[in-house]
Amino acid sequence: MPTDTRVTRRSGLRTAAAAAAVTVPLLATALAAAPARAVERPGRRLEVMSFNLRYAGTNPPNTWADRRPVMRELLRRARPHVVGTQEGLYQQVQDIARDLGPHYAWLGTGRAGGSRDEFMTVFYDTRRLLPVGYDHFWLSDTPDVIGSNTWGGGSIRMVTWVRFLDRRTDGELYVLNTHLDNASQYARTRAAHLIADRVTALDRSLPLIVTGDFNVAAHKNPVYDTLLNAGLVDTWDAADERSKQYATFHGYKPLVPDGDRIDWILVKPGTRVHAAAINTFSVGGQFPSDHLPVQASLTL
Repeated sequence: MPTDTRVTRRSGLRTAAAAAAVTVPLLATALAAAPARAVERPGRRLEVMSFNLRYAGTNPPNTWADRRPVMRELLRRARPHVVGTQEGLYQQVQDIARDLGPHYAWLGTGRAGGSRDEFMTVFYDTRRLLPVGYDHFWLSDTPDVIGSNTWGGGSIRMVTWVRFLDRRTDGELYVLNTHLDNASQYARTRAAHLIADRVTALDRSLPLIVTGDFNVAAHKNPVYDTLLNAGLVDTWDAADERSKQYATFHGYKPLVPDGDRIDWILVKPGTRVHAAAINTFSVGGQFPSDHLPVQASLTL
């Protein structure tokens, strides 16, 4: 397992990330109706989101220029403390950082190294969370080699992980963010085993959250079984309350009720999951991405 890379200053984090590349109900109906506010929420709950952004394209009708205002509004309404995003290109990550506002920072790197290719970015609310360590590894036989892809996947795949101090509780936690391969079941299976191994190698006394687009349906694939057998819990199943379920990938087509969840938030046992949601926010029929973000309200 990579050793924690210690960091102490937010400004340093932004520079390092760029160089390496930086209680409200969660039900979707409530989120869509909630006003956007910049104030921090009271209480101990940690609001978590996983969101495949769909890379910034220029082909109509779903260009990034069209989608960005909707993305901005969704994020400002949801106000998560931590967001694991997938597919964001460097300029797109910078756009989202600006849209989230001055209380947020980010960590990540391009999967091909530096600012190249897509990012597995971890955005976080600096009023709540302080990174104390972070690193990346690649989903391959050589996980410490930047850009490595040895399992026949259609794309380079990786994990970004951060060890945070929760300013409100003085406890620490891990967040891991990933995006498994869309083309190869073999690559996904090997990736799941590597992530499981890395998870068990982290400090077992600390809470842990895994966000990601896993490109397989929950409950219907060995990838899901591998991660749950590693001791992780699906927040959707564990939640005290849930929004209506939709397929989390919609491809800009009509939403599919009770469809497959390929985007998940996983946690360690013992984490209280107050609510889980699949957020269907759109404006005038325009969705911010071809995926729906998934959210969980947690007490660690």
